[in-house]
Amino acid sequence: MSRVVHFEIHADDPERAMQFYRDVFAWQFEDYSGIAGTPYWGVITGPDSAMGINGGLLKRPCPGPAGPAGVTAFVCTIGAGDYDETQRRILAAGGLVAMPKYALPGMAWQGYFLDTEGNTFGLHVPDAEAR
Repeated sequence: MSRVVHFEIHADDPERAMQFYRDVFAWQFEDYSGIAGTPYWGVITGPDSAMGINGGLLKRPCPGPAGPAGVTAFVCTIGAGDYDETQRRILAAGGLVAMPKYALPGMAWQGYFLDTEGNTFGLHVPDAEAR
């Protein structure tokens, strides 16, 4: 069995994308350009002792998505502690709602957003009372 061990965010404007993810999720970025041989940033999503994975961010090598068309690719879902507060930060940082908040009954709140680069990502907040 194989597991996801890394993700990549493609961006038209890498600096804008990094600022979005810093503002919303407090992610950190490390310049790995010297290792990659091209502009590339490591995405640090949390401490190694916590559940989750880290990733990378790079300038988009081809045309981006054609606008909000729903989920059309492999989507990463990000866990958070407070759905409404996280949504507020997403919108304040320039993100858009792609699919509004809905209940996964007895399990969690889920929704989908677009980042400043038009990439879709999910938001998941566990809540046994979700209805």
